[in-house]
Amino acid sequence: MKVIVDHDECIGDGICENICPEVFEVRDDGLAYVLAFEETPEILEKIEEAIDECPTSAISIEETEEEEEMEEEEEL
Repeated sequence: MKVIVDHDECIGDGICENICPEVFEVRDDGLAYVLAFEETPEILEKIEEAIDECPTSAISIEETEEEEEMEEEEEL
């Protein structure tokens, strides 16, 4: 899983950082950045909450190629 912050949409209000400081950090340039993190159920839940609460919908999740391959194998 890859968490992405679209810097063209981010307004740096810090909601994501308040919800999930383990993953998001608003830096001096006023934009949120994704930190390295361990995927745990608790963290994933917080990321989903940050996505839902982001006022500009700047946060998204992409599956990695490995995850997509695993899903394809499960479908067979």
